Amino acid sequence: MKITIIGAGPGGYETALAAAKRGFEVVLVEAGHVGGTCLNAGCIPTKSLCHSAQLLEDMLRAGESGIGVSGLSVDFSAVQRRKDEVIDRLRTGIETLLSSAGVKVVNGRAVILDGHTVEAAGEKWQSDYIIIASGSSPVPLNVPGADSPGVLDSTAILALDAVPQRLCVIGAGVVGLEMASVFRSFGSEVTVVEYCREILPRFDADIAKRLRKSLASRGIDFFLQAQVTGIFPAEEGASRVCWTKKGAEEECVADAVLMSVGRRPNCSGLGLENAGVGFSGKGIAVDGEMRTNVRSIFAIGDVNGRQMLAHAATWQGKVALQAILRENGMTSEDDFGKIDLDVMPSAVFTLPEVASVGLSEEECKAQGLDFRSRKSFYRANGKALCMNEPEGICKLLEGKDGKILGCHVLGAHAAELVQEVSVLMSTGCGIEDLRAAVHIHPTLSELLHSAAE
Repeated sequence: MKITIIGAGPGGYETALAAAKRGFEVVLVEAGHVGGTCLNAGCIPTKSLCHSAQLLEDMLRAGESGIGVSGLSVDFSAVQRRKDEVIDRLRTGIETLLSSAGVKVVNGRAVILDGHTVEAAGEKWQSDYIIIASGSSPVPLNVPGADSPGVLDSTAILALDAVPQRLCVIGAGVVGLEMASVFRSFGSEVTVVEYCREILPRFDADIAKRLRKSLASRGIDFFLQAQVTGIFPAEEGASRVCWTKKGAEEECVADAVLMSVGRRPNCSGLGLENAGVGFSGKGIAVDGEMRTNVRSIFAIGDVNGRQMLAHAATWQGKVALQAILRENGMTSEDDFGKIDLDVMPSAVFTLPEVASVGLSEEECKAQGLDFRSRKSFYRANGKALCMNEPEGICKLLEGKDGKILGCHVLGAHAAELVQEVSVLMSTGCGIEDLRAAVHIHPTLSELLHSAAE
């Protein structure tokens, strides 16, 4: 049995390894480096920068814990070298895993010729199934000057060789806020321009508002409900970003502009029309098994537009592979366990950190659900105070039946806290189960127990 996978991001290479382990002959086609956007120009490099920024902030505050630090400085070139070293190390690891598993890696751009044939690197690859994991790309605003030299996308900003004195971030989503937070730590004057009423439009509004106020207290300027109208040249290579807000025209001057207003599924150039695969500007249409309208072709990750998260791509790959195995009588229903793609945690690695899983308060209200909001605060947690991290909140949303509808955390190690709740939600546990579970003292995890109480 043969599988051809297009795209070697987390969804592609993880699925390739899992399929090879189960005896499939796997061809993995990638136009760039293995690891995809996540490893090479997304999750990993941004988190490396976030770590450096966190270290800097901790050292600046060391005096509050009785530790004297002098001569503190930022060597941005060294910061970038470390980031690149992390990428290289992980990329080499993935390449070794793929080679050891017997996965054939083809470097080239893939074109689907029919439901079972992919052309890449001058050769045609026949297989029983095709899994498309081609990811997504940044989308620029359609305004004058969007393609100016000083305007960077999420990939280009990671390759800067110096910290810009003034940075304007267009778009207050995950990437925009992480870069705003990082470069503010490194010394940039940061302005964030957002079209929506609040930052992180898809997150719980209470948490988003608290994050914005926290970032503002660090010196980041926010302009919400602002529509960018153009980006124009200014003095000495700088850019003038113009927008309208409530009918008034405003602007700022920046040495670098980050365009971070969303991503588009990579559907063009794949030859989807050749096989009759249905798709739109929102991505490739798939069912619950990640199968397209062509039975032998699946689509996972960003390219199907469902959940643009690296871990979502990985788990969607498991769902697709499970469907293939089941279709060929090669597995039981429990081969991967029960996978619930509706429980999909996410995090924003700003300072402070934000993480979320499940429904927000606004979504609960929109669905007419009978729910209760339970909260606890970092300032009342012993470990948080010892860590000098008193700023933060933990919010649990409880349904009428006691089930956990959602969890939203702002504060240190928010992602790890939300992950515990994700496990509870995935296994059907509720507030009572959380309340009955012993938590180590003193730990930040007690925030969850306190909220449940």
